[in-house]
Amino acid sequence: MVEFKLDNPDKHDKKREELKGKVITLPELVDYREGTVASRMIISNKAGSITIFSFDENEGLSEHTAPYDAVVTILDGECEVWVAGQTFEMKKGRTIIFPANVPHALSAITKFKMMLVMIRG
Repeated sequence: MVEFKLDNPDKHDKKREELKGKVITLPELVDYREGTVASRMIISNKAGSITIFSFDENEGLSEHTAPYDAVVTILDGECEVWVAGQTFEMKKGRTIIFPANVPHALSAITKFKMMLVMIRG
């Protein structure tokens, strides 16, 4: 599983605050980066978080579980996701819910961007 750590939480909190009350285009919030995964958290609080990710072709997240449901919406491109042993092809506009405590993973077919919404229960 890719783990993201904030190097300067105050700087990131300020950048998130700058988005509030404005019209934004989600896919434009994070650029593609060759050979890697990039992300930008746009909301983070005790109830959950919303993060926008970009994946270069053939990048992905290895199988893992989370203690709460996660909603993934594809914003651009295509990927495959695996949930409890089932494979799904995902493309722009499609959404899937990863159930809490159920193994899941994903891999880019093409470069793709997604929004991840996690709600803590």
